[in-house]
Amino acid sequence: MDTIFALASAQGKAGVAVIRVSGPLSHRAASELCGSDVPARGMRLCTLRDKTGAQLDQALVLTFQAPASFTGEDVAELQVHGSIAGVVSVLGALALIDGLRLAEPGEFTRRAMDNGKMDLAQVEGLADLIDAETEAQRRQAQNLLGGKLGEMAERWRRDLIRAASLIEATIDFADEDVPVDVTPEVAELLSGVQMDLEQEMIGVVISERIRTGFEVAIIGAPNVGKSTLLNALAGRAAAITSEYAGTTRDVIEVRMDLAGLPVTMLDTAGLRETDDQIEGIGIALAKQRADTADLRVFLAEGGDVLDVDFRSGDIRVLPKSDLRSDKTGAVSGATGEGLDYLVRQISQVLSQRAASAGIATRERHKSAMERAKNGLERAQAILKTGPDHYDIVAEELRRAIHALESLVGRVDVESLLDEIFASFCLGK
Repeated sequence: MDTIFALASAQGKAGVAVIRVSGPLSHRAASELCGSDVPARGMRLCTLRDKTGAQLDQALVLTFQAPASFTGEDVAELQVHGSIAGVVSVLGALALIDGLRLAEPGEFTRRAMDNGKMDLAQVEGLADLIDAETEAQRRQAQNLLGGKLGEMAERWRRDLIRAASLIEATIDFADEDVPVDVTPEVAELLSGVQMDLEQEMIGVVISERIRTGFEVAIIGAPNVGKSTLLNALAGRAAAITSEYAGTTRDVIEVRMDLAGLPVTMLDTAGLRETDDQIEGIGIALAKQRADTADLRVFLAEGGDVLDVDFRSGDIRVLPKSDLRSDKTGAVSGATGEGLDYLVRQISQVLSQRAASAGIATRERHKSAMERAKNGLERAQAILKTGPDHYDIVAEELRRAIHALESLVGRVDVESLLDEIFASFCLGK
C-alpha cells in the first residue's frame, strides 16, 4: 500500500500544525527529514531538513507502529510550527521522497476502516464529530464514533445467528427424532431483536434532526413582528423590517444553538388573503415550510385566524408586548421583553423530543434496520407453520443478518464509500 501524507490539522496560521504520514515508508520518511533514525514507536524532537540540507523547521516527531495507530499502519506525525510557509515547505519535502504521495480526502480514515480500526458507523460518527456545532451534536457523534451502534448490531447479530443455528440443526436432523423443540427459544430470540430494532428506529428521526438541525417556523399575520422577533433571536439584522405589511416575501433562515441543540429559525411571510402574485407565492411557501417544520411559534393575537393548524407542542405567544399593559404570554422583538421565556419554551419542547433520540442517526441506518425487521417478521410468521418450513425461516434469518452487517459496513457498502469519504477534509 502507498505511503500517504497530508496536513492533519486545520489550514491556516496556528501555533502548531500536525502533518501525518501513514504507510510502510512513514518511519523512513521521518528519518530522512530528521537526518537520523526515529524510533519505531515513541517521540523525538529534531530539526527537519530537506534533501539539500536546508533547515525547514524544528518538530516533535511522534511515531506509531502498526497496528497501534489511527490507520492501523506505521504512522509518523510531525508537529511543526503552524506557519503557512513552514507547513508548505515540509509538505514539499515529503513530496520529493520516493514512494510517498499526497493523501486523498478521507484516505486516512478509509485506511482505518479497511484495517479494522473502525466500522462504517464509526466513520460516519467521525464525520459528524468534525461537523458538530452544538453539544448535542457532539455527544451524538461521540456515541457513533465510540462504536455503540456497532455494539448493538453485533448483539442483535449474535442472537440471530444463535436462532439460525437452532433452525439449521433442526433441518439437519429432520429425519431423526429431535428431543428438544427449538421453536420457543427461536421465537424469543427473534421477538427480542425485533423489539430492539423497532425502538431504535423510532429514535432515528429525532437523531437525524439533532445531526442536521431542528426547524422552528415563526408564523403569523403580516406586520405582527415576526421579522423583528427573528432579528432579536439572531442578535443581528437577518431580516428586513418595516412598518409596511407584506415586507417578507421569502423564508429567512437563521441557524442558532438553543440549549445545545442545533436550531434553524424560519421567518415566514405574513398569512393573509392577497391579490399580489409575488406575495401569494411567499404565503404559499410560508405554509409549506410551516407544515414541514418541527415546531411552530404562532405570533398572533387571540382572535387571529391563521390558515395553519395548531399541532401538539406548538407555541403560541402574543405579539408586541412593549405596546401592552398586560404582558402575560407576550413577546417583543423590539425591546426583548419575553424573549427569554420564549427561548426557554422552545428549548424545553425540543429537549423533550431530543430525549427520545437513539444511537442510529441516518436514513441509511433506518433502512438497514427496516430490512432486518421485515425479515424477522416474515421469519416469525413462517416459524408458526412448523418444522416443514424451517428452511424458509433460515433464509429469512440470513437476510436479516445480512441487513445488520450492512449497518456497520461489513457488506454492500462500496457504493457508499466514495460519497462518505468525499465529505472528509484532506488530512482526515
